[in-house]
Amino acid sequence: MPESEGRGTLFDKFLNVIETAGNKLPDPAMLFFWLMIIVWVTSAILAQFAFTEIDPRTGEELVVQNQLTGDSLADFLANMIQTFVLFAPLGIVLVAMLGVGVAEHSGWIDAGLKKLLNFTPASFLTPMLIFIAIISHTAADAGYVLVIPLGGVIFYAAGRHPLAGIAAAFAGVSGGFSANFIPSAIDPLLSSITLEAARIVDPAMTINPINNWYFTSASCILIVLVGWYITDKIVEPRLEGIEVDGDEDEMPQMETVTPQESKAFWWGFTAMILGIVGLIIWAWPESSGLRDPDWQNPEVSSLFSPNAALMQAIVPLIFVLLLIPGVVYGYVSGKYDSSKDMINNMTKSMESMGYYIVMAFFCALFIDAFNQSNVGLLIAVKGANFLEALALPGQVTIVGIIFLSAFVNLLVGSASAKWLLIAPIFVPMLMQLGISPDLTQAAYRVGDSVSNIITPLLPYFPLVVVFCQRYVKNTGIGTLISMMIPYSIIFAITWTIFLLVYWWIGIPLSFEAPYVYPAP
Repeated sequence: MPESEGRGTLFDKFLNVIETAGNKLPDPAMLFFWLMIIVWVTSAILAQFAFTEIDPRTGEELVVQNQLTGDSLADFLANMIQTFVLFAPLGIVLVAMLGVGVAEHSGWIDAGLKKLLNFTPASFLTPMLIFIAIISHTAADAGYVLVIPLGGVIFYAAGRHPLAGIAAAFAGVSGGFSANFIPSAIDPLLSSITLEAARIVDPAMTINPINNWYFTSASCILIVLVGWYITDKIVEPRLEGIEVDGDEDEMPQMETVTPQESKAFWWGFTAMILGIVGLIIWAWPESSGLRDPDWQNPEVSSLFSPNAALMQAIVPLIFVLLLIPGVVYGYVSGKYDSSKDMINNMTKSMESMGYYIVMAFFCALFIDAFNQSNVGLLIAVKGANFLEALALPGQVTIVGIIFLSAFVNLLVGSASAKWLLIAPIFVPMLMQLGISPDLTQAAYRVGDSVSNIITPLLPYFPLVVVFCQRYVKNTGIGTLISMMIPYSIIFAITWTIFLLVYWWIGIPLSFEAPYVYPAP
């Protein structure tokens, strides 16, 4: 039971109920196992029915695939290893953590944080952390394995509750997923889907690959300010009664940086900068192997194409760019005597990932079963068709898309996969009402972002639980969800209002001039 049970506001009591109920759920690994069983049984029942909904991927009637047939179970067993090994977050997490482990356990990150805290007022740690978390989107999913654990480290080193730091960073990385002033690979990916959907109505339509850039840039300011308030006024006060009972030897201490450590830090920092400069020199030529040779759009650099080697190598680059300063710091500070010390640091970081690997195994199997069965797809398409049938005014439909996207996100994790489901329905429909595809896409991105942080089906959700357990050993799914619900609710309300006001004022979402649509 939470320490604050029975006191506080009505909202506090609601969060306490969520936390208590959530922590009574099975261990996350077993939760994914039982969810997989539920999907299997549900698919066996629904497979007996015919549905008129159209599968947007094939253009044919949607069919639920029974996962309890002999063939399906045989495929499940035959592909189990491949399903686990190819689970995308697994490789990302483990490779990135190898570099993080060297940079952290050698002391380079710790020394850097102490220097950062020396000139950053404690009251500004929260907005700084959320801002860093937001811009980490540029590096694909690296924010999950780099910024979120650093949130706990920064807050603990500053004498604040580490779980509040993890919550703030998680809110920025995942809840503010579509708030960023630096374009990333997701921008052209979503806009390409929007373009195909828009051409159902107007085959001559063109859409800029970063068609929501003005809005996502402005949203960055909104998320930092709102997240700052939620962290300092709602989340952290609720954590006052939760004792930090992790291993103190593994946590950052606020001791003074010695002259030798300071020297080692700057040597490591210089090494990292030289690595970044080398990367820029490598990527700069048009013929660079880091670019996408088939990229044809001059408005976006071929470096930022989803198929560019640079975008696909983000995590290995993070590994290298953290490994280098960690090793340099280790030798200059005297903490490393040989390469064995570096390997020991990598091993230590992997030891803490054992629990995550177990959870990732069951999570991968569940998500695969969910996708193979088409149960989530059926729910998503039915929800979209229901909203379309209501024939609501444009403004209300925009709000409906936000909340539909948020709901579907609880069932289908991939941002592009959800947009592939929703875009062909709503982009053409709202074009007939004079609403631009850019605005429809912006509404989708808001809804997709705000529910990321409250669904255990997010592939990185178990990892965030593991980060929390480093400081509070009995942290469960309920604890994390109860911390993130205020962000999800308040982000959803304020961001929706922000989009509607943005639209009402007439600020452009994209670089193109307003488009005049054909009459319905």
